[in-house]
Amino acid sequence: MARRKTGSVTFKTVRDIGLSLPDVEESTSYGTPALKTRRKLFARLHQDGHHLVLKCELLEREMLLQAAPEVFSITDHYKDYPWILVDLSTVSRNALPDMIERAWRMVASKKQLAQHGSSSED
Repeated sequence: MARRKTGSVTFKTVRDIGLSLPDVEESTSYGTPALKTRRKLFARLHQDGHHLVLKCELLEREMLLQAAPEVFSITDHYKDYPWILVDLSTVSRNALPDMIERAWRMVASKKQLAQHGSSSED
């Protein structure tokens, strides 16, 4: 799914995709650039500057970790939380919009989901 690099991916790429979603704002988290909606974090640049910390359902996270360990990882810090690390140097630019939207959906309100032309997956 997200294995092949199709162009250089930076947090600017992530930011541009995220800002196309309803009510997303640039912010910071742990001193790094972040994306939030309604003050709820769904993506941020990891402090190492090479990984994206992305909100992710735990079941989906397990599938991603098994399918593409060169792209996705977690640290002990994240093991009990719905977050995944995405290696910006190996992730496919084409996979990012879906991944970022899925993270946004986890924190978006029903109203935001409706405005975006979709329904909640709750």
